[in-house]
Amino acid sequence: MALTFELDPAFDRSLRDGITELWADVTDAGGAVGFVPPASAEEIRPELLKHLVSIVEGRTRLLVGYDGNGAVAATAFLAHNAHRLMNHWMWLYTVMVHPRHQGRGFGRELMAAAADAARGIDGIEAIRLTCRGGTGADRFYASCGYKEVGRVPGAIRVADGDDRDDIIMLLPLHG
Repeated sequence: MALTFELDPAFDRSLRDGITELWADVTDAGGAVGFVPPASAEEIRPELLKHLVSIVEGRTRLLVGYDGNGAVAATAFLAHNAHRLMNHWMWLYTVMVHPRHQGRGFGRELMAAAADAARGIDGIEAIRLTCRGGTGADRFYASCGYKEVGRVPGAIRVADGDDRDDIIMLLPLHG
């Protein structure tokens, strides 16, 4: 069973709740998506609202992967770079696959769908993302074609005494 991806789906309560639940479940399973476990819907909703405002303002695109039952199983956000000298690449962030679907290749499907979505946007030549060191995410992204282009040691403080590197990765989309 593969996921079905939709770029810029109509946003309603069901999608909001699906993304919120996904975000909490990914966080609670140890995913590095901006929170530390345990994550509650009350914590996540304000961050999701920021993403939605950016979508409404046309600065961000939402990619959603649905499982065979139509449930939200994966997401990624593609954000336009607002800096006029850097608007030829996009940010990819809050990349999530539900823990019950991990290990089946859905992460690779999501990354390929995100790259395809970015290729479809006029003038976009690359995707840039950051990931938390010590999670193995950098190895996963590298296996999807991303190259490490920078690292800020200890930039992410997960807890007192637990600082992680912020790893910057880039995927050229052409050539």
